[in-house]
Amino acid sequence: MQYYLVKCISRIVCCLPAGIRRGLGTLIGRLCWPLVPAKRKRMAATNIKRSLGVDEDRACSLAKASAVRFGPMFMEVLHMPRLTPENIGNYVKLTGQEHLEDALKLGRGAVLATAHAGNWELLGAALAMHGFPLVAVVQRQTNHAMDRFINEYRTKAGMHVTYKTGVREMVKLLCGGKIIGLLMDQDNHTDGVFVEFFSRPASTPQGAAALGRLNHAPIVPAFIATNPDGTHTAIIHPPVMVEKTADRDHDILVTTQKLTQIIENHIRQYPQEWFWLHNRWKTPPPAGKTIGG
Repeated sequence: MQYYLVKCISRIVCCLPAGIRRGLGTLIGRLCWPLVPAKRKRMAATNIKRSLGVDEDRACSLAKASAVRFGPMFMEVLHMPRLTPENIGNYVKLTGQEHLEDALKLGRGAVLATAHAGNWELLGAALAMHGFPLVAVVQRQTNHAMDRFINEYRTKAGMHVTYKTGVREMVKLLCGGKIIGLLMDQDNHTDGVFVEFFSRPASTPQGAAALGRLNHAPIVPAFIATNPDGTHTAIIHPPVMVEKTADRDHDILVTTQKLTQIIENHIRQYPQEWFWLHNRWKTPPPAGKTIGG
């Protein structure tokens, strides 16, 4: 029942002009901001001040902006059924796509390393609609209706969808020449590798580096940023290659640090578009452990 309700809402949103969609999305975001727990707001502002060196007012403003943007993002997701290979260029412009094209020419597949910055769902849809064989590695949503809806339209956009638990499938698809899309900017608890992120040790997913090392596949960092007119720009970086040695752990650590630095640089450029409400530094490193140690 919930699924069909979401589909119905999506059809209505698809009929709205772009300006109304954006305005309604922003209104939804602003209405939801007071519902965010005060403790979460304080954590976000504290992390922004510490990471970017800004004052309290600027930190609070960025924390709010990074949360309110989820309103327009939600509207864009509901509008995804209207996206096609013919019109995707009206919504998302690709820059640096030659880096991804060159990476695929190596014949070993590729890993797309991205972050919860901008509308990452549109990034995946745009790449798939431009003909890139993208595999979206996703977290299963607790709301079954939304999980079914978003996966349906990821597939419609041309993406292959697999859940994070499908490691064997990821390896098989990578070796088959696919692009494995991974979000690698959230706290990874005890399973991550600790690297420097805004000058602090952060437990970081090592999947991108591990997959790149496994098949000597290029890792292509890519992000999406929102333009003032509501359209988006996908920013694709040159590939990062894992320097494979006899020390697997060291190889993964070094590569993960390189990728994390690229993510940090992007966030510094677009701080209002990153998910600051997530407690990125929640997991402390083991006692006596230093970054890279």
